[in-house]
Amino acid sequence: MTMSITQQVITIAMVVLGTMLTRFLPFIVFPSNKPTPKYVQYLGRVLPSAVLGLLIIYCFKDVSLLSGSHGIPELIGVGMVALLHCWKKKMLLSIAGGTITYMILVQLVFN
Repeated sequence: MTMSITQQVITIAMVVLGTMLTRFLPFIVFPSNKPTPKYVQYLGRVLPSAVLGLLIIYCFKDVSLLSGSHGIPELIGVGMVALLHCWKKKMLLSIAGGTITYMILVQLVFN
Protein backbone atom coordinates (compact mmCIF):
# COMPACT_ATOMS: atom_id res chain seq x y z
CA MET A 1 0.00 0.00 0.00
CA THR A 2 1.41 3.38 -0.96
CA MET A 3 0.67 6.68 0.71
CA SER A 4 -0.78 9.64 -1.09
CA ILE A 5 1.14 12.91 -1.21
CA THR A 6 -1.11 14.32 1.54
CA GLN A 7 -0.42 11.32 3.78
CA GLN A 8 3.32 11.62 3.14
CA VAL A 9 3.32 15.33 4.02
CA ILE A 10 1.31 14.68 7.21
CA THR A 11 3.66 11.82 8.21
CA ILE A 12 6.77 13.95 7.67
CA ALA A 13 5.19 16.87 9.54
CA MET A 14 4.38 14.62 12.54
CA VAL A 15 7.92 13.25 12.62
CA VAL A 16 9.35 16.79 12.48
CA LEU A 17 6.95 17.95 15.20
CA GLY A 18 7.83 14.99 17.43
CA THR A 19 11.54 15.57 16.95
CA MET A 20 11.31 19.30 17.62
CA LEU A 21 9.13 18.70 20.69
CA THR A 22 11.68 16.35 22.25
CA ARG A 23 14.48 18.84 21.51
CA PHE A 24 12.79 21.99 22.82
CA LEU A 25 10.60 20.66 25.66
CA PRO A 26 13.41 20.44 28.26
CA PHE A 27 14.30 24.11 27.65
CA ILE A 28 10.65 25.11 28.04
CA VAL A 29 10.00 23.00 31.15
CA PHE A 30 13.36 23.84 32.81
CA PRO A 31 14.30 27.43 31.84
CA SER A 32 17.86 28.56 32.51
CA ASN A 33 16.82 31.39 34.85
CA LYS A 34 15.33 28.91 37.36
CA PRO A 35 17.19 26.29 39.40
CA THR A 36 16.96 22.70 38.22
CA PRO A 37 14.45 20.74 40.35
CA LYS A 38 15.92 18.39 42.94
CA TYR A 39 14.36 15.28 41.37
CA VAL A 40 15.98 16.05 38.01
CA GLN A 41 19.34 16.46 39.74
CA TYR A 42 18.72 13.17 41.54
CA LEU A 43 17.95 11.40 38.25
CA GLY A 44 21.12 12.86 36.74
CA ARG A 45 23.11 11.27 39.57
CA VAL A 46 21.49 7.81 39.66
CA LEU A 47 20.53 7.04 36.06
CA PRO A 48 24.05 6.38 34.71
CA SER A 49 24.61 3.67 37.33
CA ALA A 50 21.12 2.30 36.78
CA VAL A 51 21.73 2.04 33.03
CA LEU A 52 25.00 0.19 33.56
CA GLY A 53 23.31 -2.16 36.03
CA LEU A 54 20.51 -2.83 33.58
CA LEU A 55 22.99 -3.58 30.80
CA ILE A 56 24.88 -6.01 33.04
CA ILE A 57 21.68 -7.86 33.93
CA TYR A 58 20.66 -7.98 30.27
CA CYS A 59 24.12 -9.20 29.30
CA PHE A 60 24.03 -12.17 31.68
CA LYS A 61 20.37 -13.19 31.33
CA ASP A 62 20.98 -15.95 28.74
CA VAL A 63 24.45 -17.08 29.82
CA SER A 64 24.80 -20.78 30.47
CA LEU A 65 27.74 -21.67 32.67
CA LEU A 66 27.42 -25.34 31.72
CA SER A 67 27.69 -25.06 27.94
CA GLY A 68 29.33 -23.13 25.13
CA SER A 69 31.92 -20.57 26.16
CA HIS A 70 30.70 -20.72 29.81
CA GLY A 71 30.11 -16.95 29.93
CA ILE A 72 33.77 -16.04 29.45
CA PRO A 73 33.21 -13.45 26.67
CA GLU A 74 30.46 -11.83 28.72
CA LEU A 75 32.67 -11.62 31.80
CA ILE A 76 35.54 -10.14 29.78
CA GLY A 77 33.13 -7.61 28.21
CA VAL A 78 31.82 -6.54 31.61
CA GLY A 79 35.39 -6.34 32.88
CA MET A 80 36.25 -4.04 29.98
CA VAL A 81 33.26 -1.83 30.77
CA ALA A 82 34.34 -1.60 34.42
CA LEU A 83 37.96 -0.92 33.50
CA LEU A 84 37.11 1.80 30.99
CA HIS A 85 34.59 3.39 33.33
CA CYS A 86 37.01 3.50 36.27
CA TRP A 87 39.75 4.85 33.98
CA LYS A 88 37.95 7.49 31.87
CA LYS A 89 34.59 8.01 33.66
CA LYS A 90 32.83 8.28 30.27
CA MET A 91 29.69 6.17 30.05
CA LEU A 92 29.48 6.06 26.24
CA LEU A 93 33.12 5.02 25.94
CA SER A 94 32.64 2.33 28.61
CA ILE A 95 29.57 0.83 26.97
CA ALA A 96 31.02 1.01 23.45
CA GLY A 97 34.36 -0.45 24.53
CA GLY A 98 32.72 -3.36 26.34
CA THR A 99 30.36 -4.04 23.45
CA ILE A 100 33.17 -3.99 20.88
CA THR A 101 35.30 -6.27 23.06
CA TYR A 102 32.43 -8.72 23.47
CA MET A 103 31.60 -8.74 19.76
CA ILE A 104 35.23 -9.35 18.79
CA LEU A 105 35.44 -12.19 21.29
CA VAL A 106 32.26 -13.97 20.16
CA GLN A 107 32.98 -13.47 16.45
CA LEU A 108 36.69 -14.28 16.34
CA VAL A 109 37.79 -16.08 19.51
CA PHE A 110 34.83 -18.05 20.90
CA ASN A 111 33.05 -18.99 17.65
